Amino acid sequence: MGTSVKNRRKRIKAVKAGGGQLWVTITALVAIVAAGLIGWGIYETQRPTTYATPAGANPSGDGLVLGDGPVTVDLYVDLQCPICQNFEGTAGATLNQLVADHTIKIVYHPIAILDDRSTTGYSTRAGAAVAASGGTGKLADYLTALYKAQPAEGSAGLTNAELIRIAGTVGITDQSFADAVDSGQYRSWVTHVTEVADGKGIRATPTVLVNGQPVDAQLDAVQAAINAVAA
Repeated sequence: MGTSVKNRRKRIKAVKAGGGQLWVTITALVAIVAAGLIGWGIYETQRPTTYATPAGANPSGDGLVLGDGPVTVDLYVDLQCPICQNFEGTAGATLNQLVADHTIKIVYHPIAILDDRSTTGYSTRAGAAVAASGGTGKLADYLTALYKAQPAEGSAGLTNAELIRIAGTVGITDQSFADAVDSGQYRSWVTHVTEVADGKGIRATPTVLVNGQPVDAQLDAVQAAINAVAA
């Protein structure tokens, strides 16, 4: 009888001890979760929350407008993307002519999803340079020139001095442009554009939308979609 009582007491103590260990484990888990939430909070407070919107931006502030036609063509591009370079080479002239004819307006969204393919965050730097060209009237010419000079993936990319020099070849010579490139004035804007695109599920370049509808990044497909909307 006495032994049985002693055993029961031992078991009760063991249960209590186990319960104590359980609460310690839960407490530790809560501490880990709390630490994670604090870390996320710190990350959120340290993220760039302000950015300079470039001249020539669309009303929503996540693209650069070229033209005034009734059909809107959104182009999500990364200046380091070889497929974007190919799309520019095959479709750029036609789209620019449609802009000149007041058939379409293009909204360029320079996003940076290939920064890790260079050693200097070239996608962001090049996108910021394009943003700086937004109010010069030379946006399309500058984009074409940058694609022609596109650096190889895995390289450092073009230097700021080269980005400025190439702009000069298409007539962008204002000192404010050079200052914007050197200071990285629009880098946070490129980050913003990239985040907005990601929020829309756009994670590949080039991505083409015609009046908000996705279209294959092929000239024939884009032209057919424009014709269908304009008809």
